[in-house]
Amino acid sequence: MPIGSEINPIPLMKRLADGGAKLALPVVIGRGKPLALRAWAFGDKLIEQQWNIKIPPPGVPELDPDVMLVPLAAFDRRGHRIGYGAGYYDMTIAGVRARKSVVAIGLAFALQEVELIPNSAQDERLDFVMTERETIDFRGLPRA
Repeated sequence: MPIGSEINPIPLMKRLADGGAKLALPVVIGRGKPLALRAWAFGDKLIEQQWNIKIPPPGVPELDPDVMLVPLAAFDRRGHRIGYGAGYYDMTIAGVRARKSVVAIGLAFALQEVELIPNSAQDERLDFVMTERETIDFRGLPRA
């Protein structure tokens, strides 16, 4: 679910759901822990978490996604991103990638592109970024 001025993924999520995809929404479990990805469908009940983020309630099953739509504050042409600084998505992507193959797609406005994002070993690179102008594929780039 979008927060603040993030690009709104709901139209894309609706198209995916209409095509048969099962959706999940991220839930912050605690600082230093990966996100829980709880199953959700349009029309399901949501509750508010910290920062007025809407989430599925406790008890909803968790899913391991095949595709993750990832919010970001900035991205570069190497597939690196800056989030909100707690590392939740990096931990979550790494955890899912340790269990199975997952495609991580950053959703952004084109103006969020910057020249270079500093990165470290715990930062997970995106496979794609989708903006209102283009889809950028990072899969063929060397890991750096």
